Amino acid sequence: MAGDDLIDAAKQVGVASFEATFGRVPENFKLLAEHAPGAFAGYGLIRSTIMRDRAAGGALDLKTKELIFALLDTLIGQKTGAKNHAAAALRLGLTLPELAEGLVQVVMAGGITTWNETGADVMRHCVELSAATPAAAGS
Repeated sequence: MAGDDLIDAAKQVGVASFEATFGRVPENFKLLAEHAPGAFAGYGLIRSTIMRDRAAGGALDLKTKELIFALLDTLIGQKTGAKNHAAAALRLGLTLPELAEGLVQVVMAGGITTWNETGADVMRHCVELSAATPAAAGS
């Protein structure tokens, strides 16, 4: 397969991965795909492999992977990503107590600033989402 064909095929894999988990390709990744298609293609291949649920060959279930990404994004201060991944984890059955416990682990590893700068907003966002869909709230 020629280089451009390979990049195009890998880009489509990346797009499909985002659409399967988020229902859309986030704007920042659309920009990457447009201006650095090879980089997006490589990222898309990695993402499509890691974001497989157990039934598709993943070692961890997708809810756990989304929670891990939410916690890692919280740790590095990536608020938008943390909110998106936490919301995806909620849709997959994560409860608010599970999210809170994970966010406390982030505080233990990264300090209270991780809560003040990102974690509290992530928790607040998920509380609001859960209020809109009570089944996601857990107990």
